[in-house]
Amino acid sequence: MSAQAGWPASEPVTLAVEGLHVSFRTPDGIVRAVRGASFEVQAGATLGIVGESGSGKSVSMLTLLGLTSAAEVSGTALFRGRDLLAMSEDELRRVRGAQISMIFQDPLTSLHPHYRIGRQIAEAVRAHEKISRAAARSQAVELLGTVGIPRASQRADDYPHQFSGGMRQRAMIAMALALRPALIIADEPTTALDATVEVQILQLLQQVQREYQTALIMITHDLGVIAGMADTVTVMYAGRPVEIADRRTIYRSPRHPYTRGLLGSVPGARGAIKQRLTPIPGQPPSLIRLPRGCPFHPRCPLAMQHCREEEPPLLEVGAPGQRSACWRAAELDEGEHGLLFVPQQMSGEVSDVREGGR
Repeated sequence: MSAQAGWPASEPVTLAVEGLHVSFRTPDGIVRAVRGASFEVQAGATLGIVGESGSGKSVSMLTLLGLTSAAEVSGTALFRGRDLLAMSEDELRRVRGAQISMIFQDPLTSLHPHYRIGRQIAEAVRAHEKISRAAARSQAVELLGTVGIPRASQRADDYPHQFSGGMRQRAMIAMALALRPALIIADEPTTALDATVEVQILQLLQQVQREYQTALIMITHDLGVIAGMADTVTVMYAGRPVEIADRRTIYRSPRHPYTRGLLGSVPGARGAIKQRLTPIPGQPPSLIRLPRGCPFHPRCPLAMQHCREEEPPLLEVGAPGQRSACWRAAELDEGEHGLLFVPQQMSGEVSDVREGGR
């Protein structure tokens, strides 16, 4: 694969996002979809971004690729030393697919129903490289074989509806790999898949990452999905990161009530059969009318008056590199608030069950 013009091949692959704000003007008011997100991912590393629907995970990534045209955006997003947010549309078009690829949540709506799978992958290749249709098709077949599609040369002529959900997602991964990008963004790639296929897709992403030293950003609402994959985890709520830490720290010693609430929704493999999961009460706030103070305080069992008056900054606490946006983060290590949403039976299991993978 030829190097793209303007991108030094020897430069380490790094995406560093700082102070990302994304807002949308609507008849009902301004939707503050992302409020000061900052994160970084290195070559060969995996960043997991976790949170409920509407927390700003997908919007952050779409904004980096210039796919939120109606948004008001500020901040910086340095990819290989160049700011994605300052690029023109033509510059971004050369980056999308070639240097940064995105695997979308629903492959059935991401693949064009009127075109054959092989043609769609070949089209992505030819959009960035000057090669013949035959050579592009040959590359598409090879990619389908790489991601585990049986009889790839024949299945390349199938339409999306002729593929199962798992196979469609494999086709999307093949498309994402077509030009060996430096960064792959996977937006809930296993949401609509059954448990067995989910494991296969996650293993495939890990295999791809090992072979190509690709940086990976995994977006999900389920902490269990990234338990064996992520090097660093960013937990988002109401448009901003509320906790950042390495994977082991997040599972062993979370310092934000929301993170602990998400862990409470992860079933333990060795827990009691009739044990009930512990949901977080209430609903995420409106991003048009955020509550005063910490946006999580209406749902938080630890909320005090200070939480209702002032939003906490993201500060270092606990393990090296761990940061939390909670006024009571120091109390969440041990003591009476240690378990919070997480049932007693699960408290010693979450890290044990979810530490597999690396």
